[in-house]
Amino acid sequence: MHFGEGRIPEAYLAHVGRKRLIVCLSCVILAVLFVASVSLGPVNVPPLDVLAAFLGKAASPRDQIIVLSIRLPQSLAAALSGMALAAAGAAMQSILRNPLGSPFTLGISHAAAFGAAFSVIILGSGIMTSSQEGAVTILNPYLTTGMAFAFCLVAALIVVGVSRLRGASPEVMVLTGVALGALFTAGTMFLQYFADDRQLAAMVFWTFGDVARAKWNTLAFMAVVSLPVIGFFYLNRLNLNAIDAGDETARGLGVRVERLRLVGMLLASLLTATVVAFLGVIGFVGLVCPHLARWAVGDDHRFLLPLSCILGAVLLVASDTAARLVIAPSVLPVSVLTAFLGAPTFIALLLGRRKK
Repeated sequence: MHFGEGRIPEAYLAHVGRKRLIVCLSCVILAVLFVASVSLGPVNVPPLDVLAAFLGKAASPRDQIIVLSIRLPQSLAAALSGMALAAAGAAMQSILRNPLGSPFTLGISHAAAFGAAFSVIILGSGIMTSSQEGAVTILNPYLTTGMAFAFCLVAALIVVGVSRLRGASPEVMVLTGVALGALFTAGTMFLQYFADDRQLAAMVFWTFGDVARAKWNTLAFMAVVSLPVIGFFYLNRLNLNAIDAGDETARGLGVRVERLRLVGMLLASLLTATVVAFLGVIGFVGLVCPHLARWAVGDDHRFLLPLSCILGAVLLVASDTAARLVIAPSVLPVSVLTAFLGAPTFIALLLGRRKK
């Protein structure tokens, strides 16, 4: 970029303006989807009544309860977990310089699931209930999240260790993740084999990723963990741009590559552990959304990270809404919808890139 008379070229300003416009339009789409998500369900609440309920002026006490006690925490959990998983995927793809990096493909989601299963079955931090609020109750969320994070840490350190080996290619890292995913899945099945009927029912139900089990206290804990970590990635957006240009280039620009790579992987693991421990395994969000964002605004993390987070929230809010409507009054686990939507989208992106 050349500066003429100290002024930023008009072409660059227009280029950046288009990316900002895409991010702003995505925010508008998310806002509309969010209101629709709270509005639609077995009992429909008109959008204007939803907005009135947000202000504490609902048309009836029934609408107030449906909006504020049932659907609002569920939709907020969908948006927050989508943002967290997408941010973790975008950061992993940049840190490892691997387009297939995501919590799901690198086995980190499976490691978190194993840690949570170990906590629920062996340490007794969760129970199976028949209440209307949820079939699985996490008695000690801190212990469950801590165990999920501990095993996430193990998986992340193995992937980082392999990435530092001489000659380790992106394909080797992905294959390491596949092997770790298979290993931790086998470990979860091993725990389930020796569990009693009550524990087994709890674990099978729990592994279906579902935002409907989120409550206000769950949401608060997820927000306290997720938002600062997402902020950390955004503050390091220029450092991630430098790593995309190569480790030597990044070091030449003063980026502490190894430290950022290690801290980034640990924080991405923490994001994954927090979501998985409370909501179960939700795949494809961390893999697909960064690629969609990259297709729309390119590799610049100033726009890639915010758009990935917004698209992650859009995908999970839309999937959660569809999960409530497809076979109403029954509700599908949201992880089923993300797989149905995410897998074809990712294949289409791969075919489009190959054709290009």
